[in-house]
Amino acid sequence: MSFGRRGKYFEEFLNPRAANGIGDFLELNLIPNLKGIYREDLLKHHGLKPKKPEAQAVLLSHAHADHANYISFLHEDIPIYCGKTCKYILEAVKEQAKREIENEVIDYKKRPVFKSNYRDPPIIRDFITFRTGDKIKIDNLEIEPCHVDHSVPGAYGFIIHTSEGTIIYTGDLRAHGIHKEMTEDFIINSTMEKPIALITEGTRVDSGKTLESEDKVYDKCKKNLIENNRLSIVDFNFKDVDRFTTFYKIAKEIGKKLVISFKHACYLERYHRDKKLKTPDSKDENIFILKPKRLSGTYIDEDYIDYYIKKRLSYPNIITAEDIRKKPKNCIVIINFWYLNMLVDLKPKKGMYIHSLSEPFNEEMKISYERMVNWIMHYDMNFIQSHCSGHINGPDLMDMIKKINPKNVYPIHTEKPQLFNKLKTNTVMVKEAKEYKL
Repeated sequence: MSFGRRGKYFEEFLNPRAANGIGDFLELNLIPNLKGIYREDLLKHHGLKPKKPEAQAVLLSHAHADHANYISFLHEDIPIYCGKTCKYILEAVKEQAKREIENEVIDYKKRPVFKSNYRDPPIIRDFITFRTGDKIKIDNLEIEPCHVDHSVPGAYGFIIHTSEGTIIYTGDLRAHGIHKEMTEDFIINSTMEKPIALITEGTRVDSGKTLESEDKVYDKCKKNLIENNRLSIVDFNFKDVDRFTTFYKIAKEIGKKLVISFKHACYLERYHRDKKLKTPDSKDENIFILKPKRLSGTYIDEDYIDYYIKKRLSYPNIITAEDIRKKPKNCIVIINFWYLNMLVDLKPKKGMYIHSLSEPFNEEMKISYERMVNWIMHYDMNFIQSHCSGHINGPDLMDMIKKINPKNVYPIHTEKPQLFNKLKTNTVMVKEAKEYKL
């Protein structure tokens, strides 16, 4: 899913029409016109002849939307291979997100949807999960998933053994994160294979060496949160378990409570299932769950029609904005951009706002960023920027490629593939929907 390409035609209230099935996506080149991969119901709905799937599997590297969301369009007979934690995250997304044609990853409803089939059960996709060390056999291919460090847990690269040699796919990764040793494992394992091809991400191929790290986020934010004697607001991606761990650790150490949303609770409870992540449950004694205003605005149970909220209303650690206002300096409240209107209830006058996300890099993000700044200025809050990217920087990326030393490099997931041409290795400028043979 290309956010940039989608953003050329659509925005928040202008979206592809579910009523047109796959039509809008094909017309605007949001998805490639590949044969033998798409759902039969979507093809029929668009007046196209359905075909049996020609693909035998999809390897999903991690659960970020740009990698996972357009599984929504794939034929039900194509199994999805992903890490166990990746599947947990997809389940958390499904639990709290409204069903839309672009997020039917775990399961989907056949289109067109009529009143007569509205209540039909969804078609559940076949997911096969793995961990590092497992081996996947698909026809005559053997695939070894290997963990990498990224800004979401359960991220993997793939070592693909073929009759012509080994192909490496990096997925999204970084060499400066809190678990950089996982990326080092992947690089070592890939180097040993002497691959004929490396398919690599290049999100930050144009960036220089930086000193960013999760430890620096921790140090900077802890210092500022200690000094702040008013309400603290933090914004970071719910899927980023490292960032959650950072602020959870800070909150415990300085005697504050971390306040999360019901949406965040969906993720946290699934992270808690993976004992390797060592994350607390959403009912942890150091965590509150913020109850939003709905319908009547009086917090009565009848106001909450979303099941992911209703099922958690009995939790012992539910709190309201009014409760927080009584002792604001005792709380660190996690709120993302789409819930900034809750600041009206929290009234964080002269408090602190920590923006722990990347700075805007396109026009649409800059507009949203300006709105966020307006909220911060309205409440005269102290603004702090502190972030550690989920993507490998340019020098580390080039160093990784030199170590792996593939015969051919195929840069994807990048807006500046031409920068790979400075490598001595043969670099192929990838064209969408074109088949490459080795």
